[in-house]
Amino acid sequence: MTASEHTGDRGLPGPETAQGRALFEELLWVHSFIRRDLATIERLAADVGEGLAGDAVQDALAELKTTGPLWQLKVNCLRYCRFVHAHHGAEDVLLFPALRAVDRSIGPVVDRLEADHRRVSDLLDVIETAARSLTDPEGGDARQHLIDSLRELHGYLLEHLDYEEARAGPTMRRLDRLAT
Repeated sequence: MTASEHTGDRGLPGPETAQGRALFEELLWVHSFIRRDLATIERLAADVGEGLAGDAVQDALAELKTTGPLWQLKVNCLRYCRFVHAHHGAEDVLLFPALRAVDRSIGPVVDRLEADHRRVSDLLDVIETAARSLTDPEGGDARQHLIDSLRELHGYLLEHLDYEEARAGPTMRRLDRLAT
């Protein structure tokens, strides 16, 4: 769902606020980076899965550590995972309590979002482990495990982002401050 599709604000307490609209726009902005970076990482995983033979990777690692596809995939996956963990941590601590305070009826939505965060966190942990194994000669099937895990994250995370924007967005646009 796009920002222009976030309507249906009837029945929510209070009018939208400038602060709330700004918070929602920032959420959409951050989500766009999450979506963009996930697509980049998935492309890297597919290229590695289809392009480089294991022997060629091992021979080139010393020279290509900072520019080679496996190294880039590893670094980008780890960076991406840290970013999503931090974003969800901030939502859990700052945004969700504020949403609950402004609209008691949003409790089930926030409960689901918090549960989604736990599931995404578990998936990110699996991805981080697989990414760390990419450059390990004893990594076994780390490539395929990473590709499979990224595909699972893709479906789950994008559905979560859409749900959050659609269901929490209207209340978020009414916030005048975050929880402190």
